[in-house]
Amino acid sequence: MDSGTFEEIGAGMMAGDPLGFEGYPERLEKARKQTGLDDAVVSGVGRIGGRPVAFAAMDFRFIGGSMGSVVGEKIALTMETARDGDLPLVIVPASGGARMFEGVYSLMQMAKTSVALARFEEGSKPFVSVLTDPTYGGVTASFATAADVILAEPRARIGFAGRRVIEDTTKERLPDGFQTAEFQREHGMVDRIVHRLALKADIERLLGFLA
Repeated sequence: MDSGTFEEIGAGMMAGDPLGFEGYPERLEKARKQTGLDDAVVSGVGRIGGRPVAFAAMDFRFIGGSMGSVVGEKIALTMETARDGDLPLVIVPASGGARMFEGVYSLMQMAKTSVALARFEEGSKPFVSVLTDPTYGGVTASFATAADVILAEPRARIGFAGRRVIEDTTKERLPDGFQTAEFQREHGMVDRIVHRLALKADIERLLGFLA
């Protein structure tokens, strides 16, 4: 984001323990202390290259960037903010998948974010997704790969299930480099691979073309 322009939305939103999962409250408290975050995503509005955008970035340090009720709610809120404000949408996913500690409440976030994104896409503003290492599970299966333009960082691991799970299920050996950003670009899932140091300038150009 342009320096000094970011304004957070959904700040202070914290996950509960809806299933009474043993040890989950302690895991949450530990992650909050280690990261300084309330949960695995920061969302808000600001500017990129002077252009106003709605923005969200996930943080893998917070319980593997897992998508629980708070992550889904804040991602959906970011999409709704973009829709209501007629803003471009930029999301930076980083996730191992659903948050097992919240069970079906976590799985419901796939539907929530997909519906919010469908409503956003009724407008004319673009959605740019920047896939980082790793991006897996329900995040990949819902909003992360449903963008107008999908960028990825070099060698980022991108997929639904991990390599070992797929090989055990299919009983087949997967190609070398399977699920890397480079492999996904070759097979049409990723549009462009961009180094982190070049991301801001690249996104600025994209928004200039599309927005």
